[in-house]
Amino acid sequence: MTDAVQNVSAGDPVDETSPTKVSKVEVIKREGHQLRGQIAAELASDATRFTEDSVQLLKFHGMYQQDDRDERAARRQEGLDRAYSMMIRARIPGGILSADQYLAFDRLADEYGNGTMRITTRQTFQLHGILKGDIKQTLRSLNDALVTTLGGCGDQVRNILMCPAPRADGLHDQLRPYLLALVDALSAKTRAYHEIWLDGERVESPPPGQEEPFYGATYLPRKFKLALAIEGDNCVDVYANDLGIVAHHDNGKLTGFTLLVGGGMGRTAGKEDTYPRLATPIARIEPAELVEVAIAVVGIQRDFGNRSERRYSRFKYLLDERGVDWFCEELHRRLGRVLAPAGNLAWGETSDHLGWHSSGGGQYYFGIHVQNGRLQDTPGKRLKSVLRELVATWHPTVRMTCEQNILLTDLSEPAYDHISRALAQSGVKRVEEISATVRHAMACVALPTCGLALAESERALPAVLAEVEQIVDQLGLSQEVFSIRMTGCANGCARPYIGDVGFVGRSPGLYDIFLGGDFTGSRLNARYQELVPIAELATRIHGLLLVFKRERVQGERFGDFCQRVGFEYLRGTTGVPV
Repeated sequence: MTDAVQNVSAGDPVDETSPTKVSKVEVIKREGHQLRGQIAAELASDATRFTEDSVQLLKFHGMYQQDDRDERAARRQEGLDRAYSMMIRARIPGGILSADQYLAFDRLADEYGNGTMRITTRQTFQLHGILKGDIKQTLRSLNDALVTTLGGCGDQVRNILMCPAPRADGLHDQLRPYLLALVDALSAKTRAYHEIWLDGERVESPPPGQEEPFYGATYLPRKFKLALAIEGDNCVDVYANDLGIVAHHDNGKLTGFTLLVGGGMGRTAGKEDTYPRLATPIARIEPAELVEVAIAVVGIQRDFGNRSERRYSRFKYLLDERGVDWFCEELHRRLGRVLAPAGNLAWGETSDHLGWHSSGGGQYYFGIHVQNGRLQDTPGKRLKSVLRELVATWHPTVRMTCEQNILLTDLSEPAYDHISRALAQSGVKRVEEISATVRHAMACVALPTCGLALAESERALPAVLAEVEQIVDQLGLSQEVFSIRMTGCANGCARPYIGDVGFVGRSPGLYDIFLGGDFTGSRLNARYQELVPIAELATRIHGLLLVFKRERVQGERFGDFCQRVGFEYLRGTTGVPV
């Protein structure tokens, strides 16, 4: 693997002098001098916010400028500017933190943020409410803990996912070096981050693009997502990624990878030529080939992706425009060889890794449910405080899952009673006390901080789930496993288009309902109804579950049932208008 990292070629660099019309963001990147722009000067000013050009470059540094949308109207009436702050997102490969790193996030959330930490659906932390004047100290503190935010956002390879569970067969330990090699090969190399935030010494700058041997002056056309799954357990939703990597093993020994390309959840409401897409399996490779092939795949998107219209700039649109056959030919040309074809993939029972598990060698891990990924203390539930106490006491490795939960790992057997008792005393439910409805649900942040949100999500989903829980119990379906995913807009951050049920916000209080995904994340759902009031979401699910209970076949799951009988039948049976 080491030789592969050292001897790869970046492929054919994009022609950044091309006269082809490009989007405004492409101009900002090109003129931003490797992500510097005017960020340092604006950081030193008294203004409470950054300009739009700097906002675009700041994304690469791992942050979004936001404001509290709940306060907009009142502040406008008072003649005040918006309540601006920053959302800062770290890059945490595979979602793994040391105890000290976790405690650093916990402290910074209280010291500079809004007192909460949010686990994203991509295994990292977001801190919300960071004021402009506190950014530098926040990033310095994270850097002292050996955590970076460079690569948390922006048009580059984002945080790379991997199954977080420390398996007893040792496969996770075998995969970790490959994950870190991918991170090293595909991360930005600009010195701007160090110069601006960590007071690095400014040296004479190289010509534009030379500081980034792979990304060049303009990086990628859009964000690019990678995930590494283990065949049999798609806990990372590998099909939703631009590049999905599935590890194969024989009794815990890594034997190779299958590559999937072109996945992505984002779409634009009302634009039918934008859509979610599942990644397509294209090749089977040996472990030593992984980094070289991944660089070539990302390089094709760098060189051919749409830089004119950002709506169509994701990798999936390039694949569908030019065809998977074209892509494979270009990939083989760059590699100088033809890859073996992909075989069939087998998915078993996707796990959320919650509860108490052995990881072998006398070690254990404890998976703790975190609703919608929000770590905070609320009346009757001191989740953030008890986790801080447990991490400080037991010094576990902390791992985040793609379902926004926490694993405390590298524990000894005596930890079980102490952790169980501390969680119970803090009002945190045991896994056995959490319904399947709540356990497998996810929501994006949405209002009040996300500037793209059209409707509520994180704040609204718990009430909707409470209604669905009652319905499920009344129907005797409490043991049924199905996923509900809600987003405040069509962008799909909580991956609603591969859930059994997806609620996608269209406007305040109104949602589209998507049905028919499968629990393993290997099938897209489809839109069943449009513009349903939030107060009616649970009622609509009630009607569907009634039909499901009456007409399912033995062992059939809800998403599979909806897919089999079809939406026309469901609408007619439930009496729902088209």
